[in-house]
Amino acid sequence: MIYKRSELGDNIGFSTIIDEKFKTCSLAVFFLTELSDDTAAVNTLATSILTTSSSRYRSYAALSEKLSELYGAGLGSSARKKGDAQILSIRASWLDSRYAIDGEDIGGEMRELIRDCLFSPNAENGAFDEASFAIAKKDLLDRIDGELNQKRSYALAQAAKLAYRGEPAECTGYGSREAALAATPGDAFRAYCQLMKTAQIEIYYVTPREDDSFAEMFRSSFGSSDRQPKSVNMRNHSPLKAEVETVSEEFDVNQCKAVMAFKTDSDDIYALKMLSLIYGEMPFSKLFLNVREKMSLCYYCASHSVSVKGAFFVDCGVERSNIEKAEAEITAQLNEIRQGNITDMEMEGSLMALDNAVLQIGDTPSSYISWYFDCFCDGDIISPEEHFRRFTEVTRERIVEAANSLKPDSIYLMLNKEVQG
Repeated sequence: MIYKRSELGDNIGFSTIIDEKFKTCSLAVFFLTELSDDTAAVNTLATSILTTSSSRYRSYAALSEKLSELYGAGLGSSARKKGDAQILSIRASWLDSRYAIDGEDIGGEMRELIRDCLFSPNAENGAFDEASFAIAKKDLLDRIDGELNQKRSYALAQAAKLAYRGEPAECTGYGSREAALAATPGDAFRAYCQLMKTAQIEIYYVTPREDDSFAEMFRSSFGSSDRQPKSVNMRNHSPLKAEVETVSEEFDVNQCKAVMAFKTDSDDIYALKMLSLIYGEMPFSKLFLNVREKMSLCYYCASHSVSVKGAFFVDCGVERSNIEKAEAEITAQLNEIRQGNITDMEMEGSLMALDNAVLQIGDTPSSYISWYFDCFCDGDIISPEEHFRRFTEVTRERIVEAANSLKPDSIYLMLNKEVQG
């Protein structure tokens, strides 16, 4: 595998990842911008529309037909957050031209198609096409409306909103229903123009062979644009609340959810990750073995670290009558780690899990893209092997120190209506 990165322009990076084992090519264009309730939804709509039509293929049906002709090539978009930044992406994948039956230049056709979608969108008179906009808007509203169907994800999102209140990270990565409903085709087009002008842009191209054609296409296409990029700061520790705050909501659910948020001033991301694995991410973790298995206080209990925000979450599915007991035992298991009660098996099991995760990087083109983009966001472009090596250097003392840095911040509860307490 060969990785190389170059600058195509001001805050426009282009990374090429060459791995001859693949028979397909993948491309991802990331727009990094400030996260805000005012712009999150309309930004999401703008990038979504770019993958439903273009000035050449003016309907979703026409674009889909063209992609089907290219051996089922794929084109899509996504919106999420990382720290205080909104990350919007456009992704494409296609069969390498060497495997085309009749010698078609699939890569060349995809290059033209992507260029049209990005730089010649389906818009007139300062507004996106109404039909394309309607499709994007319905998809976004369906996503937002479907949030509550995923109760665990909803509880975690509400817990993050509570923990990050007053910060950009309080917002979702794709915006609110109210903002989506209020958006117009003109609003979305203006958001598109603003993103092309001010967003940090990172492009990743995974190919089985050397190919500079996509880098040249982007360099040429962006060359005439008026770029005034704004830097985005993702790593911004969330301040600890003066007192632990609890917020509860009642729903028609059988299983209650409890999410405990902690804050840390530690920047030791490797120790925090090891802490999370030992504490609550694995089948051998303390939360799983004790809170769930031994004491039967919950249906599931897990932890995860959000290093860019200096936050740490523990979530569980629990009976209403067991919430206080579960919270007490979750704290007790954290105290076990704070006191240095970490076994050799827990250390070795965590490293085995991390090693397995590293081995999977490169199995697919998308795994390479995710890896190197996350490295870029962290400001430290390293190989998966170097990443794992740094974990092997984490000592018990560093994990204990990370555990002691965690301070309780807030608690979100999803309660059932059937039981009144």
